[in-house]
Amino acid sequence: MTGELDFIGRLRSIATHPAARGLLDDAAVLEIGGKRIVLTHDTIVEGVHFLPDDAPESVAWKLVAANLSDLAAKGATPTGALLSFTLSAQAEWDNRFAEGLAHALGRFGLPLLGGDTVRSSQRVLGLTVLGEAAGPAPSRAGAHVGDALYVTGVIGDAALGLRLLKEGAVQPEALIAAYRMPQPQLDAGWALASRVSAMLDVSDGLLIDAARLAEASGLGLKIDLDAIPLSDDFRANAADDRNARLFAATGGDDYQLLFTAAMPLPSLPCPVARIGQAVRGQGLSVFDSAGDVPLPDQLGWVHDATHQMGGNHAG
Repeated sequence: MTGELDFIGRLRSIATHPAARGLLDDAAVLEIGGKRIVLTHDTIVEGVHFLPDDAPESVAWKLVAANLSDLAAKGATPTGALLSFTLSAQAEWDNRFAEGLAHALGRFGLPLLGGDTVRSSQRVLGLTVLGEAAGPAPSRAGAHVGDALYVTGVIGDAALGLRLLKEGAVQPEALIAAYRMPQPQLDAGWALASRVSAMLDVSDGLLIDAARLAEASGLGLKIDLDAIPLSDDFRANAADDRNARLFAATGGDDYQLLFTAAMPLPSLPCPVARIGQAVRGQGLSVFDSAGDVPLPDQLGWVHDATHQMGGNHAG
C-alpha cells in the first residue's frame, strides 16, 4: 500500500505552481491582483478522525475549525467555504450536521459558497476554505538558526480527551471539549503573521509538525519537553512525567500555532510558551531535566497502512 508521505512526494512533481509552496505548507497562497488568497482543504472520515457516536454538531464544528486553523497559520481572514458532504441513510444525523455547520460558520463569519454531495455508507466530509492575508502569509520555511521556537496555548488536551472518551468517560468537560470543539487561533495568527520567521498549526502532533517545520526550513530544532505547556486538567488526569509529556507532544488535534521568531513578541491574545530553538543540522532533538529524550517511533499522526484514530492532516 502506498504510504501518505510517498504519495505526497509523487504529487510534488505535479504541484509546481508557486502557490502550492511545494506541498510543504499548511495551505496554498495564490497571488491575484496584489492580494494573497489563502486556500486550504481538509477531509475527515468517520472512525478515523471522529468517533461514530460523536454528536453531528461537534463533527461539523471540528471540520470548520481544522480548516480555519490552517488559515490562522497564514494570518488570513476567512472569506468563504465549499462543503463536500456524504449523505447517509440517517436524515436526522445529516440535518443535525447542517445545523452544527450553520452555527460554526456563523461563529467565525464564514459564508458557505457551494460544494458537492454524494451518497455512501461511510461518512467522508470535506471542506475547502478560502481566506485573504492582508500582510505576510508565513510558511513552514523561513526559520533561521538561532530563532526561538514557540507554541500557543496548551498541548495534549484533545488527545487525552479522545482517550477518555474511548474509555467511556465524559469528564473532565474541558478535555472532552478540546477534542470535540477545538478553537482555531485566528486572532493569534493575525497578530503573529508579520513577526514570525516560520509558522504552522499543530494538528498531527507537536513533534511531527515541528519536524515538518525543520525540514521545510532546512535546519534542526532542539525542543525542551519540560517547557511544553500542559493544562491543569491534563496534569490531573495524565500526570506530568516524561511519558505523559511525550503523549501530549505526539497526540495531535491541538490546533495551536507553532512558530519561530527572532524578536521580542508583542502582546498576544493567547498564552505563548517558548519551547526550543532552531539549530544547525536536521530533524529534532528533545531533552528534559533528566537529559536527552529518545524520539518515539511515531512522532504523531501519519496516514499509513495501520489504523489510527485522531489527528487530522499532513501536508
